[in-house]
This record gives sequence, structure tokens and C-alpha cells, in this order.
Amino acid sequence: MRNLRLDLAGLLGVAVLGVASLGSGVAASAANASPSLASCKTTISSQEYAKGKLTVATDNPVYTPWFVDNKPSNGQGYESALVYALANVLGVSKKNVRWVTEPFDASYTPGNKKFDFDINEISYTAARAKVVTFSNSYYDVQQSIVALKTSKIVTNHSPAQLKTYQYGDQIGTTGLAYINKFIKPSKSTRVYSTLANAISALQNGQIDALVIDTPTGQYMASAQITDKNKKLVATQVGQFPSVGEHYGLLFQKNAPLVGCVNAALSALKADGTLAKLQSKWLGIYTSVPLIKP
Repeated sequence: MRNLRLDLAGLLGVAVLGVASLGSGVAASAANASPSLASCKTTISSQEYAKGKLTVATDNPVYTPWFVDNKPSNGQGYESALVYALANVLGVSKKNVRWVTEPFDASYTPGNKKFDFDINEISYTAARAKVVTFSNSYYDVQQSIVALKTSKIVTNHSPAQLKTYQYGDQIGTTGLAYINKFIKPSKSTRVYSTLANAISALQNGQIDALVIDTPTGQYMASAQITDKNKKLVATQVGQFPSVGEHYGLLFQKNAPLVGCVNAALSALKADGTLAKLQSKWLGIYTSVPLIKP
């Protein structure tokens, strides 16, 4: 889903460039060759940010279905469960997984990182990959529209109709880039510093809709966006066809650990663990109807 701290004009250009690259068919992950898991288990300690600890970053707050109860360490939710599955394959005990907070829009800025990797629904883009390194995909994702149930967009969402609405989104997100590149609305998209601010704008009627990854959008509509009486007031209108977007674990540029993490991801794909985790935590999203931008 998510975001960059640059001046606005420059940021939007970077975000659109990133989404354009998603459909290019170019491999969207680190070029590091994956070592054997056996060698990783003996070398991982020397590659970790804090020796003897696997330091994993994410934002605060974090949301279902990626995490549960805003507690990354509880092993609940797709991303939390995935981290512990990776740690297990790499020979790292649960007690030696250390969680730290990293704001989303700071995660992919250049420079040294105080973590081994960040897991926070961070979409690979070519622009981001210039200053950080991404793992192979751990989830292939589509974008979707979330709106209030009373909005015209719920029933009137042909490609031509989609262009007529007032959209808003968090700064630097791939959802924002999708709006500008594929929907191309007639009204300038309103840009907010945080996702919470964008949600508030939707609740208050300042925007008609926002575009966000399908899993997060489903949670917003089914559990998060309410009126003053705590009644659910939003709906997920539909999801768009894939443009090749996917989430990767984010590392400091050229971090040595990325090869071992890719090896662990490959092992989890091969033995079916990744599919099982996706079925458990993310299976509901395949039922969201497809719409065209």
C-alpha cells in the first residue's frame, strides 16, 4: 500500500514512476543470490543488526489482517505470523525476534537502518529500490476502492464515472499513484500526511473515496470506519485488476541478510506455508468483485 517524505510534486512523480514500473514484468526484488538455508543458520548472527537478535520493524499502529490487536509480537495476522515462520526456517527462536517501530514513510528513505528488515505492506517500486533493497514478494496485491455506503460511487463506478469523484489518499502510497495514473480523475486528488487523516476525510465527507490495497480496504470497511454511534458506514466497492504490485520485506540498501531471507521465503513457498498463511489471514479478499479503472 504505502508512502515517501519528499516535496509533494517530486513525490507524486516518484510514486507514479513506481507504479508504472509494476506492470513492466521486470523482476521486483533483490538481485542477491540466495544462499543455502544450512549456511544461513550458521552465518545469520554475523549479519544481524543486533547480534543474536532478528530485529524487525513495522509502524505503530498496525492493522488487521496483517497484525492483530496492534501487537506485532503475538504471531497473529499475516505479517506477524510470516515473520515467525521466517525466523523458524532461519534457526532464530521466537524469543530472539525483536520488534521496533519505524514510521512507514521513513522506512524507504536512504541511509542506515536500525533493523534487519521492515514488514509493513511496503510495495516494491523501482524508485524505492534505488535507495533500499527489497526481498522477493511475500504477497501479490491489488488496489481497491473504499467509500461510504451512501456514496454514488458504490453503484456508479464505470471507468467514465470513476473519473468524476473526489479522491483522497495518504502521501506517497501506491494507492495515490494508482489514482493519478490509472483512474485519472477530473478533480485533483487530496493528499494527507497519514492514512488516519485520509480516513477521517472520508468519514467527514471531504472526499468520496480512497484507493488502498484490497486486504487493508476490506478491514477498513468491515471493522474500522464508523460513524459517531460506532456503526459501520463504509464499503469496499471493488478491486482493480493486478498491475504487478507486490509487497517485499525492506532492507537497508545491499544488506547481506536479504539473501538468506529470500532463501527462507522460497522454502516457505515450496512447503506450502506461505499459501496456508495467506488462506488463513487473507483468503476473504478473492471474493471482492473486479472493476475497471
